[in-house]
Amino acid sequence: MIAIPLGEVVKAEVMAELEAARSRSLLLLDPIAEEDQRRQHSPLMAPLVWDLAHVGNYEDQWLLRSVGEQGVRPSVDDIYDAFRHPRASRPGLPLLGPAEARAYVTQVRERALGALDRVELDPDRPLLRNGFVYGLVIQHEHQHDETMLATRQLMGEDAPPLGGVTPAPPAGQQIFEPEVFVPGGSYVIGSDIEPWAYDNERPAHPVVLAPFWIDTVPVTSGVYAEFIDAGGYDDRRWWTGEGWSWRQEENLEHPQFWRREGGASWSVLRFGRRTDLRPDEPVQHVCWYEADAYARWIGRRLPSEAEWEVAASTAPDGTKQRFPWGDAEPTSLTANLGQRHDGPAPVGAFPAGVSARGCMQMAGDVWEWTSSDFTAYPGFSSFPYRDYSEVFFDSGYKVLRGGCWATSPLSARCTFRNWDHPIRRQIFSGFRCARDA
Repeated sequence: MIAIPLGEVVKAEVMAELEAARSRSLLLLDPIAEEDQRRQHSPLMAPLVWDLAHVGNYEDQWLLRSVGEQGVRPSVDDIYDAFRHPRASRPGLPLLGPAEARAYVTQVRERALGALDRVELDPDRPLLRNGFVYGLVIQHEHQHDETMLATRQLMGEDAPPLGGVTPAPPAGQQIFEPEVFVPGGSYVIGSDIEPWAYDNERPAHPVVLAPFWIDTVPVTSGVYAEFIDAGGYDDRRWWTGEGWSWRQEENLEHPQFWRREGGASWSVLRFGRRTDLRPDEPVQHVCWYEADAYARWIGRRLPSEAEWEVAASTAPDGTKQRFPWGDAEPTSLTANLGQRHDGPAPVGAFPAGVSARGCMQMAGDVWEWTSSDFTAYPGFSSFPYRDYSEVFFDSGYKVLRGGCWATSPLSARCTFRNWDHPIRRQIFSGFRCARDA
């Protein structure tokens, strides 16, 4: 993450981050056969080869054409326009093949690096101030890497295991209270100073909250299994009307990729390998309706995104921090981020990453559903284009916070807002609960 970037220092860091994102993208595709890169593995996802060429086209538009350089291949803009072509329709487009897509993104990158040498990071130009446009493109590629990981998971038994990952650390040995108290009062959420923050994170603004309690750790697979065993999926009382209709329509009985192995035993499919479910891991691959139903069953609720951000980022003295543990960049000791492992770590595994309020694992492991709809902050202004955030406001999306094990550390700041439909389960999503004090 670039804190207060200037001149050549910024450019050096930008080059390193561009290379890291591209290396990750290509490594994700390397073990996938070309025919599987072209195939649509789920109507929820685009073919993997579309994602690769799309990140190249996005870079072509923003790191070349937007700074006055000649584009590489404007003729493919329509094909890789995510808003013009929903995911389900993308296999029918005249997509670049795997080899052609790689050649395209390589050519774009070579020109973008040449342009970086020439461009002036002018503080009077919002697109270039603090290297914003480069942060936009780098974070965008990492977000598509996470999407490609979800696509690989949806390959089921045929999915190759992830390379280069290490085992997650064990559960922490510390004893902690099950929930944390946050007093009521006026707090600030959002950001005015984070150089690469998206428009939907801006501006910083005050919110007034009533006192509340929030879970110290995310809900684990073990306690979620208790909800299943108690008949939670069959009891209409715990579900919203829309959620119950969806549960019946899809015949939901458990989180995605779980399988009952007899008695109380469960297994989980993770990148082609079926293993015993770890009860101490945060539950993953649940939709908002499932999270909300569990919270109702346990006599709790999902936190609002304001409550979540305050619990993650504010110290008792009111100081606001970039990350739960402070302002220092994420490391392997503070959070499970950056695809270091192939799934969430057991709760309590990162004691160095605890928030000032006492909450654990609020960065990484699993995206956490909140009760909040995705709407604009007071004073919101679209930048640099309205299709990034504005077109999604007030359209039935729910906010997720905190990132997951697959999220780049560049997007792990406490103000980052993710959003998705409340029915989505293929994302690496979990939750924690809250209650009124």
